[in-house]
Amino acid sequence: MTLAIRPALTSEIEALRALERASAQRFIGLMDALAEDEPSPAPVLAARIAIRGLLVAETDGVLAAFVMFRPVGDGLYIEQIDVLPAFAGRRIGAGLIEAVAERARADGLARLTLSTFRDVPWNAPWYRRLGFADLDDKKLAPDLMEIRRKHLARGLDESLRVFMERPL
Repeated sequence: MTLAIRPALTSEIEALRALERASAQRFIGLMDALAEDEPSPAPVLAARIAIRGLLVAETDGVLAAFVMFRPVGDGLYIEQIDVLPAFAGRRIGAGLIEAVAERARADGLARLTLSTFRDVPWNAPWYRRLGFADLDDKKLAPDLMEIRRKHLARGLDESLRVFMERPL
């Protein structure tokens, strides 16, 4: 398997949306509403591509995964990471996280942050294995509190989620 991590192209937006839909199928039976949710809107993906905030992992000509991120505070905030189920367990997601960390270091940033489901095995427990630590909900920085407000406005149950960080 040959793996290449590179910036996403605007011509790949619909393929990225399909990848996100396929990845969400892992939530069937656990969080059905999430599994049925629409993927990221094309304009959001295009905006992240424009700021170099969307990387893809390509293996043997197939888009296997992507990570979407943006600057927040003194770090990069990982908004989304999706891996096609056929490529799960091959450390592709971990490779994407490392690529984001390299980008943050090159930009002189101090940390990676994210918000994820606390108890879903391929969410918070997986990120902990990659060096992320839970943040105290009562001590979240204002920029992370704003992200929480947006999650609540979208109907996410924040009691099931945790903010995490990984210092660089």
